[in-house]
Amino acid sequence: MIDDSTINNNNNIDGNDEKYMRRALQLATQAVGRTSPNPLVGCLIVKNNMVMGEGFHHQAGTPHAEVHALEQAGENARGATAYVTLEPCSHFGRTPPCADALIKAGIQRAVVAMQDPNPRVSGEGIKRLRGAGIQIEVGLCADEAGKLNLPFLKAVQTGLPYLVYKAASTLDGKIATETGDSRWISNESSRRYAHELRNQLDVILVGSETVLKDNPALTCRLSGGRDPVRVIVDGALRLPLEAKILSPLSSAPCIIATSQSASQEKLEVLKEFPQVEVWQYPVPRHVPLQNLMRDLVARGWNSVLLEGGGGLAGALFQSELVDEVVFFFAPKLIGGNGPSPLTGLKIAKMAEAIPLEIEEVSLETGDLRVRARVKKLS
Repeated sequence: MIDDSTINNNNNIDGNDEKYMRRALQLATQAVGRTSPNPLVGCLIVKNNMVMGEGFHHQAGTPHAEVHALEQAGENARGATAYVTLEPCSHFGRTPPCADALIKAGIQRAVVAMQDPNPRVSGEGIKRLRGAGIQIEVGLCADEAGKLNLPFLKAVQTGLPYLVYKAASTLDGKIATETGDSRWISNESSRRYAHELRNQLDVILVGSETVLKDNPALTCRLSGGRDPVRVIVDGALRLPLEAKILSPLSSAPCIIATSQSASQEKLEVLKEFPQVEVWQYPVPRHVPLQNLMRDLVARGWNSVLLEGGGGLAGALFQSELVDEVVFFFAPKLIGGNGPSPLTGLKIAKMAEAIPLEIEEVSLETGDLRVRARVKKLS
């Protein structure tokens, strides 16, 4: 670790610095959903108030943002300022250390948005740059940089993925009628937004009840979109072998999380399905959700989109594994005893209600969209 004076030395920050850092943050967003287990990172190389090079990290195992920006800048990097949204790495992974690349290129000054919490870096990159005589400022646009990398930050700090629960309901809080009909509650624009979430997050998660009722493919239907890894929590292995999710509609892996109560015969049959993996946990019936979440991160997936159903969502909330909600409220009323988005969450007293911090409220799709962060009580 490095001391606070190294982290917060912002005396030389000016308006241009903020402009260039915001451009670096904008560059980083171009790879949303593509870099796990790595963070999103953008970099600018600026000299004499002119951008000499810019880049962003495209995908794990490929060159980092700093390398792309330095290659574009060439000899103009000597004596320039580097703007980086996350502390340059100082270790050899699948690529060489970016701190060394900046030093070798002759960078004179580096403005870094935030320190990397990864124990393999955690101040060492900044320390290495400072030791080479490079002037360092850290902390510009730190909040924005942190929000950009919430999944990465949670994964490296806790070993758990960042989990977003998306649900659509009528204005009276129903996700289906009493007969189970739910097509469609939200409108086409809202459903497109939901597919944008599938494109941005690593994993899409549902329970077996959702597969039995809706038979979803769980793919991303955006042009140029990327299918997420599909995960089904199915403790009793009720999943029908004819389910769309098992058909070769996607090259993305399909993972079935089950228990010891699963049929051995069905397990053997599933071994023959391409792209399908079965994770069988040594428990009688209910899949241990905390273990499942940790196993997803161990595979390199930092973010999860939960799409159903209410029982699984309730269990994940009870286990304090949900970080964010995106709810669509359609301007419709159906009444009756249809299910809610959180049928599995049992709270007896209002004092025990799960508090949320509203991040965004929008009517741009025609439905009311509310995005909120779950406030952690502990």
